[in-house]
Amino acid sequence: MTTNGHTNGNTNGAGERLKTGIKVIVVGAGFGGLGAAIECHRQGHDVEIYEAFPELKTLGDIISFGPNAGRIFNRWSNGEVVKRMRPLSIDLTNYGFNIHKYDTGEVVINQKTPPYPEDAPNFNGHRGELHEVVFNYARDDLGIPIHLGHKIQTYFEDDKEAGIILESGEKISADVVLASDGVRSKARKSVLGYEDKPKSSGYAVWRAWFPNKDMLADPETAQFCNNGDTFNGWIGPDMHFLFSTIKNGSDCCWVLTHPDEHDIDESWSFPGKLSEVKEALKDWDPLCTRIISKTPEDMLVDWKLVYRDPLPTWVSPSGRILLLGDSAHPFLPTSAQGATQALEDGVVIAVCLRRGGKDNVPVSVRAHEKIRYDRVRQTQKTGESTRDMWHKTDWEKVKKNPEIIQFPRQDWIFEFDAEKNAEETYDEIVKDILEA
Repeated sequence: MTTNGHTNGNTNGAGERLKTGIKVIVVGAGFGGLGAAIECHRQGHDVEIYEAFPELKTLGDIISFGPNAGRIFNRWSNGEVVKRMRPLSIDLTNYGFNIHKYDTGEVVINQKTPPYPEDAPNFNGHRGELHEVVFNYARDDLGIPIHLGHKIQTYFEDDKEAGIILESGEKISADVVLASDGVRSKARKSVLGYEDKPKSSGYAVWRAWFPNKDMLADPETAQFCNNGDTFNGWIGPDMHFLFSTIKNGSDCCWVLTHPDEHDIDESWSFPGKLSEVKEALKDWDPLCTRIISKTPEDMLVDWKLVYRDPLPTWVSPSGRILLLGDSAHPFLPTSAQGATQALEDGVVIAVCLRRGGKDNVPVSVRAHEKIRYDRVRQTQKTGESTRDMWHKTDWEKVKKNPEIIQFPRQDWIFEFDAEKNAEETYDEIVKDILEA
């Protein structure tokens, strides 16, 4: 089947689609924005990225991409990007995931790592390092213009075009704007018609990434760095502590999710204090505190988990501004799907814009929302259900059936092909929109 002169079906790499003439502005050069730009490039659109930060920095700690993201990455230049990401990512083929009882330290179960298809790999690695791979691919391999140090003052749209006004006063127009600039995106006001503020989820995460030097010096902790990559989790009342070693044990990373009611009106990421972490873990397996004590305090971040009520829509009134990724639907880290769902967003909007063509951008944008909305909501809920499962564990039940405490790996999430689904459902969705 062809639409607007373009053949449907999967493509690998870039430059295989006819140009659509659709001009796309992407705001934000995180994983969601870069992914959307790369997918728009693949589908033949003319795309540019505007990012507020003046330079690329390899910041952050662990990030997860499920096989539903691996499937997307694998289509970029015939698996070339996957090859670059693999050496930076954890390999748990042999080790699996040890789940410990919080106080005794007992390993309740070793959750095996399932074999993933070659065309849908799984990635867990340093956010900054993996981001650098994707950023360089977009800018250098594909030649997508990325304008750093460009802060957005406001968004605008009418029936014919949409765009951004920079703080410099420069006005840039396009057929559509994809706002992928996070939970505080100014595009949210353009879409909703009012200012909404993030709320505390009631939880925060202490998180750190550091080299293994001090871990190796202690025989109690050296075991985690001398045997390749490892992944261990301690599950307890209203908290969970996840610890990984990556790149053959050379890098260490941990996250501790805990209750927190701080006001997050202005900022949600602060320098962390090791003394507070140790106090929180004082009744836990001493090995947790031993790991914490090897962490340089300047590598510790206290990150308040922001919650947003589900938005009634991600689409502006004229259908030319679309919220994408965290701008539309922030995820809890226990879903391990936030960045992956942002990538899926980019895939779907790129397909919808090509299928609709330059004259039907608003319909294509609304079709994207219809295709994505329910899947995103259901996937978001897994973050809450996993957290609650761990934080309210009935240990008597776990004794009888340890498998109930395993991290959920649901086929409906992992086996999903966002590009294939968008191609197959687009026509029917558009028909429904036009009839309505």
